[in-house]
Amino acid sequence: MTDLIAFLSTGKGTWGQVSALINAEGWDKVYLLTNDFGKEKFTAEENTELIVVNSSAPEGELRDEIAEILKEKVNGEIAINFVSGTGKEHMALIAALMKSGVGFRFVVQTDEGTKEL
Repeated sequence: MTDLIAFLSTGKGTWGQVSALINAEGWDKVYLLTNDFGKEKFTAEENTELIVVNSSAPEGELRDEIAEILKEKVNGEIAINFVSGTGKEHMALIAALMKSGVGFRFVVQTDEGTKEL
């Protein structure tokens, strides 16, 4: 299977959507980028790692922080989902992945199952 990376951040009802996506597939590993509140309050599955990042940092710093955190964790192609989080967080994640050379695809959970966009 594939690793999944997603933000667990802002957006009404998005935590439930992220959780449904996590549970819908047999991901090898799930990395959720979040804040202290998310790490404390989200109930994670066994294969899920909650990673606290400083989303209030400028975009370039956030990109570098994410790249540093993920460089030892992911390789090959990964799946990403942007249902939760802000545009700033999403841009920083894409930039970090592009900088690292990791291939990625966008996935979303629908009524018909997990779909690649």
